[in-house]
Amino acid sequence: MPKLILEIEPDLHRMLQQAARTNQMSLEDECMRRLEGGIRRSRYMEALLAELRADDAQRRAQRG
Repeated sequence: MPKLILEIEPDLHRMLQQAARTNQMSLEDECMRRLEGGIRRSRYMEALLAELRADDAQRRAQRG
């Protein structure tokens, strides 16, 4: 599985950790749930997802 490393603000990190505890999930699972649309996405997550999709589209275009 590809690995993704994010630099996020401390407040967002704390909020994600709290949500993971509340939902009895790992931090990774909470992030994946949000990226997959499990809840209303924040503008930050929307921008991140758009950037990831653009990078993926660019890689595919370069391959062929």
